[in-house]
Amino acid sequence: MTRTRLIAALVMTPVAIAAMLLLPTPWMMALAAVVFLAGLWEWFELAEIEDTLGRWVLLVAHVAMMVALVWASRSTQGFSLALLQTATVVGVVWWVLALLWLRFPRFGSNHQTHARVFKLAAGALAVIPAWAALGWIHVEEPNGHRWLLAALAIVWAADTGAYFVGRHFGRRKLAPVVSPNKTVEGLLGGVAAGVAVSLPFALFAKAGVAELPLVALLAFATVLFSVVGDLFESLLKRHAGVKDSGHLIPGHGGVLDRIDGVLAALPVFALGKGLLGF
Repeated sequence: MTRTRLIAALVMTPVAIAAMLLLPTPWMMALAAVVFLAGLWEWFELAEIEDTLGRWVLLVAHVAMMVALVWASRSTQGFSLALLQTATVVGVVWWVLALLWLRFPRFGSNHQTHARVFKLAAGALAVIPAWAALGWIHVEEPNGHRWLLAALAIVWAADTGAYFVGRHFGRRKLAPVVSPNKTVEGLLGGVAAGVAVSLPFALFAKAGVAELPLVALLAFATVLFSVVGDLFESLLKRHAGVKDSGHLIPGHGGVLDRIDGVLAALPVFALGKGLLGF
């Protein structure tokens, strides 16, 4: 499984990096929308929306929200980031509230009740703000494309560090009710890897040396929130009684399995970068 996982990563990663560095922001956001909406489709399945027509209606509604955000951001003076920034803040607030849901993991587990409503709302609050944050990071001149790469590199490094450290040294369970395989040692390994990777990528994005401590601090927060996103998807899978959100990516499961941490990390990174001024 590790070999298959590595091969899949070696195929996907160069494509993602090339898209971030070479595509203009509108095309980057369009490509990201396709990926995020594929993950959202799997989110609908985890919420046990069994009717295919119903899932398509929900998907089209989310596409309409994305289009509305972009359309409403246009003006005769140019493109305004205000709505993307507002959506990003909403996303950060949602992921803070998601911690409360993780504290009470049985909430929403009975799909015979109105649990689907809460999970569908959570899907919108996860996907739309993450997509808005991606656009906000990428569009900013002169090195937004490099900062987006830095943000995703932090998440990728944290995920890889947590996987290998947890597998070889993991002893203490991080959240046994939600995700029995995740460990405190894996979390620490992920944090260390994410912070370490953030520094060279920040320099690549033209950050000053004096800004590196702030970058490391933001990377620390970004990694922690990526773990929240990962845990929340694990909670959805536990409620649905499945191991993976899908089977599209060999060794990795579904699309949502690959972007769960990204959905939570991007709003935090974008907001932190904006507030810290680099």
